[in-house]
Amino acid sequence: MNLISEPPIPVKIQKMKQRVRWQHPSIVQRGIDQTSMVLEDGKQESPEFSFMVMGDTGTKTHSSHHPQRRVAEMMLAHSEGCSFVLHTGDVIYVVGSHEYYSTNFIEPYREFLLGGENPKNIAYDKMVFKLPILPVLGNHDYYDVPLIYRLLTGPTLSLRRFLRHKDELEIGWHSSNQGDAYARAFLDYLVGIASPQELATHLDQHYTAKGSTGRCLRYEPGKFTRVPNRYYTFRYGGIDFFALDSNTFNTPSPLPTTQAGESYRQILEQRRQQIEQEELQLLADCERLNPDTPKEADQIDELSAKLDQINEIKLDIEKQLASQTTSTIDVEQLDWLRHRLIESWHTSQVRGRVLYFHHPPYVTEATKWHQAQTLAVRYRLRGVLTAVAESLGNLTAERPIVDLILNGHAHCLEHLCTVDTGYADSHINCIISGGSGHRPRRQREEGVELMETFVDTVGCPTRKVADSKLFVGRQDPRLPYSCVRIDVQDTFPPKFIIRPLITERVGEKWCDRQLAAIVI
Repeated sequence: MNLISEPPIPVKIQKMKQRVRWQHPSIVQRGIDQTSMVLEDGKQESPEFSFMVMGDTGTKTHSSHHPQRRVAEMMLAHSEGCSFVLHTGDVIYVVGSHEYYSTNFIEPYREFLLGGENPKNIAYDKMVFKLPILPVLGNHDYYDVPLIYRLLTGPTLSLRRFLRHKDELEIGWHSSNQGDAYARAFLDYLVGIASPQELATHLDQHYTAKGSTGRCLRYEPGKFTRVPNRYYTFRYGGIDFFALDSNTFNTPSPLPTTQAGESYRQILEQRRQQIEQEELQLLADCERLNPDTPKEADQIDELSAKLDQINEIKLDIEKQLASQTTSTIDVEQLDWLRHRLIESWHTSQVRGRVLYFHHPPYVTEATKWHQAQTLAVRYRLRGVLTAVAESLGNLTAERPIVDLILNGHAHCLEHLCTVDTGYADSHINCIISGGSGHRPRRQREEGVELMETFVDTVGCPTRKVADSKLFVGRQDPRLPYSCVRIDVQDTFPPKFIIRPLITERVGEKWCDRQLAAIVI
């Protein structure tokens, strides 16, 4: 039985549109742009500011340690000097269930929340942030568990005990409900407003900010802290930030219909069978361990990390096998990004652009660099940036289309820089901040140079497309957890100072480690 399932892309898109009442007549009549917001903190016009980035967080306390809380405590030391926190996705593991928001998000980040001195009194769908935490969806925030599993583990205590390893893996017997828990926690959940009059009052109260595309949502720390949509944009200190939902444009390209394509399909099917056997063995190993014994609880944690990797590999294989002659992608969102980037470049008061989304287009973490989803996101983003560059012509003055790309998904902290790819994704700095709570992973053995085979080019040449400049991940016996602080300087073009924040567990001991700042 598959422990985890993922809704199809059309379902993700449609469900999220329903939750924000996308293009409802009351919204259209008011000229509201549901993809824009203004962060109203009284400091948004200052050209010099700081923010933090974290990702892949939502795990609970383990036997004698809580990595996510350690990272939160590091962040607290910087919170006074930072305007907001960007979250690169996977807010809650393993299946984005609302039952884990209290222990896996509200409790660790309680100081960031209004009423955080009594975190148990905060409902997951009523959070108000003192320091804004602005997220994007990760794959785990969309995941579900099969109905048969929930029926078995929910009402039947004996079966819950028999399957206790699954509870230790934070699956529980709920699920994300196709991303609904995330939507209730972070989005302006308009579908929950019953009457037309209440909706009108809500819109007139909270959509009072003015942007270049019309009225938009006003995000007010300590008062009203919702984002308008699963993808959105805001401007702060002359920098345009674009939050994307990469879960809807990460479908792998269709497998070739040639003999080589059929051979590769057979290899994928064999690999899926192999990892399913590995999964069964890991589950059996979990069953023999006692979570109440600290040493064995740590072993369960290690096995759960391996199970998580296996599920990711299996889902990636299934995505490839499901891609027949066409791939379903979120054309609407990609077109939105293209138009907004072009508009941003034509706006004189904008001096820089930052993208943040979950799946990294460039990465050297061992479990992610070769995934078909990684390449799919790279190709789709490259297409958008190239179209923008063609539209802008000489306006960019040889600057990259975006100054910085921020991602999660890979459980590490990494700085990469693309080289001349031959396209408009050249010479872009990328920061992966996905090591903020879930167990860190290793860097691949193949080295720090990322090579790509250009199958759409005559001769299918292979050439370098990116270099990994810094990688902080698992390196026995060290388990480093991380986030980053980014200081934006008052310059044109903008200068970003990246400050890695590391807390490291070696055995039962913790220590904080300071790395040199990265200036880009």
